[in-house]
Amino acid sequence: MKKFFIFTCLLFSTPLVSAKPAFTGNDFSGVYDCTGNDSHEGKYTGTVTMELVPSQSLNQYGAYKFKLEVPSYGTYLGQAAANGTHAAMHFTLTNQSTKDYGTGIANFKKNKAGKWSFSKYYYEPEFKGGNYGTEECMLK
Repeated sequence: MKKFFIFTCLLFSTPLVSAKPAFTGNDFSGVYDCTGNDSHEGKYTGTVTMELVPSQSLNQYGAYKFKLEVPSYGTYLGQAAANGTHAAMHFTLTNQSTKDYGTGIANFKKNKAGKWSFSKYYYEPEFKGGNYGTEECMLK
């Protein structure tokens, strides 16, 4: 009886831990060539790198490290959260004196060759009094 009591106490005092659901969404990881049009700066080109963070991704939801490199302008670091073929992205220029940071929303699709591409609209609340723009990006 004493062993049963100890076993019961141990059983109910041990937290039940369930396994995290596996990531089942689309993996948008990779390096993308981009062209953009910024309402203040005009047309530009850049390179986006996205890297899935598996430990923070589950079911159809993907978490990503995000980096945009724009020649002669700088590097933007951030993150993205995806659901299906849509992703929200937050980014900040590493030189923070310009207040060049913002949030974007992207729609991913595959081209005829099976490569991911995305179209993104972004908004920057403080850069030069407020700013917005668009990007078209294709996986290399």
